[in-house]
Amino acid sequence: MSVALHVDLSGLKALEDRIDRLAGLSSTSLRQLLDDIGELVETQTTLRLREEKTSPEGADWPGLDPTYLARKRKKSSGGTLEFGGDLINSMTHNVIGEAVEVGSNLVYAATHQEGDEERNIKARPYLGLSSENEDDVADLVDTFIDGLLLN
Repeated sequence: MSVALHVDLSGLKALEDRIDRLAGLSSTSLRQLLDDIGELVETQTTLRLREEKTSPEGADWPGLDPTYLARKRKKSSGGTLEFGGDLINSMTHNVIGEAVEVGSNLVYAATHQEGDEERNIKARPYLGLSSENEDDVADLVDTFIDGLLLN
């Protein structure tokens, strides 16, 4: 009795080519991926500020101080962290080297994120990724990698 074994290695060349494309990821491609991630996270953050009114972990923001709320209602119909829309409109992202940052350049942005005990301002975290946001970023990266591997 004899056994014949035939191994087809023809697909290995295609796999090797795909791995080479991943290894040779250009700085332009990486920068585009990071820019796309930044744009996505910026959009997620804006949505959190405008509609969700929760931390990235899903915790509701604390209510506004009643005195401040009464004063605010005279000047603005916006919700929490929406007095004039400046914080929402200041959200931006920047690619720096092999990283992307998302946030605001407004002086008071950190106060809203972290709070300020001295001025009795409670933290209302808006920067960061929820688990759903993380899944969206992972999907974006997967699509990017698939594009490299399938082309």
